[in-house]
Amino acid sequence: MMTTILFLCVANSARSQMAEGLARQMLGPDVTVLSAGSAPSTVNPHAVEAMAELGIDISAQRSKSVDDIDIAALDLVVTLCAEEVCPVLPGQVRRLHWPIPDPATKDTTLSPDAMRERFRTARDQIGARLATLNELTDQERAARPTDDGAHAP
Repeated sequence: MMTTILFLCVANSARSQMAEGLARQMLGPDVTVLSAGSAPSTVNPHAVEAMAELGIDISAQRSKSVDDIDIAALDLVVTLCAEEVCPVLPGQVRRLHWPIPDPATKDTTLSPDAMRERFRTARDQIGARLATLNELTDQERAARPTDDGAHAP
């Protein structure tokens, strides 16, 4: 059963932060959700804004280093890198790779609306994948026998 998930990217500023906030809301209190990066920076204000549009407050989240994560406690690692090299974790843990382009850019020619749209797109792609993961997890849970031999509700 999946109880601890780590969302991993390079800066831990946008995609992994949004994934952490979305997963906490979608997967509920029985799942511990973490995010980290190989070169953590700060949480991007556009990520905070994109999540606030859905009523999810990630403003208190902070960027964390993958070096501070207890890898042995993880059930699943989801990497979110697309155009950059994702961090690699040692050990035997289930892994998924969701190659989502980084919405954060230093392109000064983008309008504020275009920047917001980049973050909304990444947020919505993560949300769709989380919905599928949640559905598969529910099916997996329902298929497992309980202690009395019956299937879980």
